[in-house]
Amino acid sequence: MKSFVHIYCGNGKGKTSAATGLAVRAAGSGMKVLFARFLKNEQSAELKVLDGIEGIEVVHLHKEFGFYQTLSKVQKEEQLRYYRELWQELSSRITGGSYQMLILDEIMAVTNYNIIRSEQVLELVQNRPEDLEIVMTGRNPDETLIRTADYVSEIQKVKHPFDKGVTARKGIEY
Repeated sequence: MKSFVHIYCGNGKGKTSAATGLAVRAAGSGMKVLFARFLKNEQSAELKVLDGIEGIEVVHLHKEFGFYQTLSKVQKEEQLRYYRELWQELSSRITGGSYQMLILDEIMAVTNYNIIRSEQVLELVQNRPEDLEIVMTGRNPDETLIRTADYVSEIQKVKHPFDKGVTARKGIEY
């Protein structure tokens, strides 16, 4: 089966949810999925479900850093090292060809903060195993990644309770 590259982007809610749904569909079809997340914590409720689905392997984050904009220079350097090591691990794991789908949740944020360069992501996409579907999420994707992708879905916010001061709710936003 020919593989494709997907991007879920935009300022609306639902990018991770869309990628999660695609991972579940792929696993239900017998595909093996590697689900990697960036700049998130381990509190997202979908992790409990994903961990229980045969065929989906979640890369759990062993370190949490908080919001990038609030980090000190030292914390940003530590985060940079952590995610670059994670990137090397992911790159190594997918070269073996044992996965048919790779989810890179919030990869656009780490490229926007230059934690991982968009050129590295592009290289991974271009040199992926032939049957590896890649799904990437996040705001403001690099134009080169958009041109390279086969599917690009932009999710736009029209209205959101956050605009009225409602904070993220467990089971809905995380």
